[in-house]
Amino acid sequence: MANTPAWSMHFSVIPYLNDLLHVAATQAISDIHLEPMTDHWQIRCRRDGLLFLYETLPIAAGLSLLSRIKVLANCDIAEKRLAQDGSFQDPASQRDFRVSTCPTIRGEKAVLRCLNPQQSQLNLTDLGMSHEQFNLLQAMLNKPNGLIIVTGPTGSGKTVTLYSALLALQNITVNIASVEDPVEIALPGLNQIQVNLKAGLTFSTILRTLLRQDPDIIMIGEMRDLATIDIALHAAQTGHLVLSTLHTNSAAEAIIRLLQMGVAPYQLSSSIRLIIAQRLIRKLCEHCQGKICTQCQQGYTGRTGIYELLPMTDALSALIDQHPNRQQLQQYVHAQGIKTLWQHGLEKIAQGLTTETELRRVAEA
Repeated sequence: MANTPAWSMHFSVIPYLNDLLHVAATQAISDIHLEPMTDHWQIRCRRDGLLFLYETLPIAAGLSLLSRIKVLANCDIAEKRLAQDGSFQDPASQRDFRVSTCPTIRGEKAVLRCLNPQQSQLNLTDLGMSHEQFNLLQAMLNKPNGLIIVTGPTGSGKTVTLYSALLALQNITVNIASVEDPVEIALPGLNQIQVNLKAGLTFSTILRTLLRQDPDIIMIGEMRDLATIDIALHAAQTGHLVLSTLHTNSAAEAIIRLLQMGVAPYQLSSSIRLIIAQRLIRKLCEHCQGKICTQCQQGYTGRTGIYELLPMTDALSALIDQHPNRQQLQQYVHAQGIKTLWQHGLEKIAQGLTTETELRRVAEA
């Protein structure tokens, strides 16, 4: 993408924004940042996990573009002192865009999250798991109850993993419900509920209602507080399959986090079936194999997942009873021969899919 100015003496904001949204839809852009600088605006886009400079705009053009986006997102264009949230759909690409504005010392910044409507990409076989990992996940998804937790930092693909699992489980004989903030992709045959804090619809209040709605499978977008965690654990222990996410760096650290939050060891042992840690790692460009060409960004194009799957076992349950630290859990993982994120990444390198530099960027040795 060239950084050639797209304006002339008369900046036309609607065609410019349409072009920008088209680029986002066709170039696998996940986020668009509109940032006010001292004497210009810069537009940066995130692709395959990394930001790059898309273009710079004069001050007047940037302000015009921001106003247009706020109008589309049903934000108050006169309000510049407070953060605002909104959304809109691009008619051309049929993609939804979530908008967040925030005041900075140089003016309002806006970030557009580009939501991917492509259900065809939500397939367990496309996540990038090894054969053994895939079989383990499928076995746990076939259980009638229990909790499956997906961990990792923001942007590590946790939501795609959950959606792929839900689509694999979806059929006419089961009632699947989700609590999300936000609902990123509308999935067929599922009852998806959007959190609305202003209306009092929190994760915990929605979950209490869902448990009276005869669910078989429940997806919780994120376990953020102890109240939500307590309900999730109770649901997993009373005949429901529960899938959720937690922000930790490894599968073992999810156990430590839950214990630190006050969850009793016996609750973890009796409810958790599987903990998945994951990262998204950039793949070498098929056209140039990392030498950089017109088809890629810095020698890479697209991403795949690397995973660590930690199943609950009697040995792990006994260890949890002792309130283990990070080192003790790592020793357990090593002793059990569980493939770590780093080891799975090394397999991807051996397959010629990525590089050690990229692996070091996203995972610890």
